[in-house]
Amino acid sequence: MGSLKVTLCTGAAAAAATAVLAPIAVAPAAYAVDSGGVSVSPSTPAPGSDVELRVADCTEKTAVAVSAAFVSDAKLTLAAQDGVLVGAGTVRSTMEAGAYVVQVKCGDDARKGTVTVAERERRAAPASPVAPVDAGGGGTAQLTASESRDEARPEPPGTAHTVTGLVLAGIAAVAVALRGVRSRSRGTD
Repeated sequence: MGSLKVTLCTGAAAAAATAVLAPIAVAPAAYAVDSGGVSVSPSTPAPGSDVELRVADCTEKTAVAVSAAFVSDAKLTLAAQDGVLVGAGTVRSTMEAGAYVVQVKCGDDARKGTVTVAERERRAAPASPVAPVDAGGGGTAQLTASESRDEARPEPPGTAHTVTGLVLAGIAAVAVALRGVRSRSRGTD
């Protein structure tokens, strides 16, 4: 029974520590707050990434955040838990690095903030196959590989082949007709 008491006490202590530290973990310091009242997180996004926008002390329940850095205007709505307008925006993938103004009209007040777009990451081009990949398929990869080389291919049937085929078909038709005549003549005897 002693280990059960230790387990319960440890659980209670962990719950108390979590309750004390929880408000600290959600502190607004996690956001880059401008003096104008618009916060952008992350404060230095890469081109093409998403950002979270927050505006405190706004008299409206909805607002729109506008910036040349965004793909489109970002709609902000009232967050029920803390009375702050919250929304998301996407930074244009073609944006150059630098600081851009974010404007939010909050009733009669205009709030401003900045978003600083980071430098684009230089990525190496992915390696691409230069020949068919041998992935099974009953040897089709080898067949395709041999077709891609400069090998002599047989010619398709030409006029001589066509004429030969027609002559043989005619001979076969005559043979069938003659056999039919012979079988009829034997039947009448």
